[in-house]
Parts: sequence; structure tokens; C-alpha cells
Amino acid sequence: MSRYFIRLSYRGAPYHGWQVQPNAVSVQEEVENAFSTVLRVPVSIVGAGRTDTGVNARCMYAHFDYEGVFPEKNRLMISLNRLVGRDIAIHEVFQVADDAHARFDATERTYKYYVAFEKTPFFYPLSWYCPHGLDLSKMNEASKILVDTKDFTSFAKLHSDAKTNICNVTHAEWTMEGDSMAVFTISADRFLRNMVRAIVGTLVDVGRGKVSLNDFKKIIQEKDRCSAGQSMPGEALFLWDIKYPTSILKDKG
Repeated sequence: MSRYFIRLSYRGAPYHGWQVQPNAVSVQEEVENAFSTVLRVPVSIVGAGRTDTGVNARCMYAHFDYEGVFPEKNRLMISLNRLVGRDIAIHEVFQVADDAHARFDATERTYKYYVAFEKTPFFYPLSWYCPHGLDLSKMNEASKILVDTKDFTSFAKLHSDAKTNICNVTHAEWTMEGDSMAVFTISADRFLRNMVRAIVGTLVDVGRGKVSLNDFKKIIQEKDRCSAGQSMPGEALFLWDIKYPTSILKDKG
């Protein structure tokens, strides 16, 4: 039995998140069904994490075990992508070490959140529209505080099953793409459920002048989700990248 990684991307709007769940369509279910159909055996995949309803992924990894012979590579990719439909794209399937794990071996994950300051019919499905502008300078000052924070309880989904709310954020910054789109980029070893959307909601309050930098620090110190800002809409959030040690790769590509 050999282990394989899948690299894929998807638009989150049509799905109730990544993880398989009863009475709802998920990305994991669609991908498992496609692989099971093409390989003609039941295939169970393990994702690098769980994105919530509506959240997009530019880069997601998952792994599965298989002992048969794959179809020719080009035919395999065409068949898989036809079955998963237009909202999911399978980019690569490659062999890895037998003990490689898509979730536990990931060393860094990066998310991006898109905020549009100009109304446009082209950006609205994948960004959050904010017509009044934001003070990105103040938001970046608050973002720096996140890099020195360890306990993210204030931004964690209530009653989650996480064993710890400790995360190591290595980068958090707002930048402009063009004249009318702001992008928040955050990287960490792990993220809690709803964490990025709660952080963005609180930073938006900073950018609107509703929350000062001292208030932002107090929100973190209180370790109370009710103290932080609203959870932002999922359609503007992207799982952007996941990094792994090169040592787990066997035959990538």
C-alpha cells in the first residue's frame, strides 16, 4: 500500500465546507467520489485541514492510500477533473513517504482575505465590499501584535473541539493590490476554526476607529470570543498555501 498526496483548489460557495457531513455536499465528499470512480475502489482521503462553508482554497492538500496501478497520468487528471466539476480542480497526484500526513506534517499554512473598496460586478463573489475605506496603517500596527500572540482563544469558535488555542503566527500584514483591493495575509503553523475571519472582523473595527490598539491588546488578553469583532463572510477568504518538509516527498510530479 502506497501513500499519495493530492494538490487541489476549489471555490467554496457551492459546498458546506471541506469535511464530509450528513445531508450536505462537501469538497471532501466530491473528491473521494471522483477518485473512487476512477480507481474503482473506495478511496478515503485526509485533508490538510478543514475550511468552513463558503471558504475558498487556492491550495489544499490531502492524502490517500492505494495499492493498485494508476491510469496514465494525463488520462487520470482529465477523468478526475471531469468528475469533480467546475468548482474543484485537481492539480497533482504524487507519491510521498508511507508515513507522510497531509495534516500533521504541514509546517505552515497561509490565508488571504480580500476587501474591495470599489463596487464591481467582477469581484463581489470572492471579496468583501467595504465602501467607506479603512485605515490600513492602524490595522497593520494591530496585525504586528498577532505575531507576538500565542493564545488565540478570543478569535476561536465557541465550543470547538480544539485541544489547544495556541498558534504560532509568523506573518500578518495588510497590503494593497491596485487602487481598490486590500488583502490581509496571515501565516501560522496552525489555525483554529473561524480564527482568520474573527481576526479580520476585529481588525476591520480597528480600521474604522471603533477599536484602538490598546483595545485590541485587551481583546486578546481577555480570551473571550464575545469581546472580539464579528466573523467576516467566508467567500472572501482563501486558504492560499501550505508548506511541507521536502523530506516527506518521494516522487513529486
